[in-house]
Amino acid sequence: MVETRCPLCKNSDCRIERELYDDRYGFKGSFRLAKCLKCGHRHLQGEFTPELISRLYSEYYPRSAFKLEEHKPFIEAKGFFAWLKGKNSSAFRWVPKNVRVLDIGCGFGETLGYHKARGCDVYGVEADRNILRVAERFGYKVHAGLFEPDIYEPASFDYVTMDQVLEHTIDPVVALMGVRKVLKEGGVAVLSMPNPDGWGARVFGKRWINWHVPYHIQHFSFESMKILAEKADFKIEKTCTITDSSWLWLQWLHLLTYPKEGEPSEFWASNGRITSGKRKIARVITLFHLTGADHLFTRFFDFLNIGDNYIFVLKKI
Repeated sequence: MVETRCPLCKNSDCRIERELYDDRYGFKGSFRLAKCLKCGHRHLQGEFTPELISRLYSEYYPRSAFKLEEHKPFIEAKGFFAWLKGKNSSAFRWVPKNVRVLDIGCGFGETLGYHKARGCDVYGVEADRNILRVAERFGYKVHAGLFEPDIYEPASFDYVTMDQVLEHTIDPVVALMGVRKVLKEGGVAVLSMPNPDGWGARVFGKRWINWHVPYHIQHFSFESMKILAEKADFKIEKTCTITDSSWLWLQWLHLLTYPKEGEPSEFWASNGRITSGKRKIARVITLFHLTGADHLFTRFFDFLNIGDNYIFVLKKI
């Protein structure tokens, strides 16, 4: 038993659940994942600073190699095949047309183009400074750096989205209170994040793709999210698991190319270009995915509410 305070419920009874390392981009070092025995929240132990986080995304994430001509805004996804593929697993899909929206963690800007095309007044925040190349080319309104609520007018947004973002924050309470500050009365925050209590984490153990250390610092249980929402004065309007079926395809490829500690993954660090003798196996995995089997497995586990991805819809109160 290791004594360490839970960042959500402040309980001091936590245990080290597993030792992990960066199995995607090769950041040096191992990290201890602690689980709160009261609320089930998991967090990485260690000192994480804004400077370190900015360095992780700017130097280790592969967006610096992305080409501007490859930038393609997301498009509407409706109907049976959108459901089958789990397209509503993304927070931005829950935003209606013609609203003022802030997307925190906007990646390479695909969501900004999506909202702009739907009549929204859209702003973005991204820690990876590579977003500035995209913003300059396409005229997006983006803050490069960590989310700072004071740079926006209070109560000025109808929606705030955080797609696979809150798990990256040093202090999720401060982050969500900042979201509350910029939302209008009755405004909505839509959050998506990995589910550490889902089937994937149980089956794949330390090789589950969504531990993703040291980039994912927090891992929320349903109970710890309730605590977080209450502390930041939000009401949980809806919660469910909806998972993009491509996550399971990525999981198989992750297992195939799992690296040694301190080494980058052939799959993740090269944007999916596997050149070793494992390429043929990767093709078989991809063909299996194209049969739709991954889609059916993913929908089944989401139906049981033990899918790999949480959606939380929170309303400001």
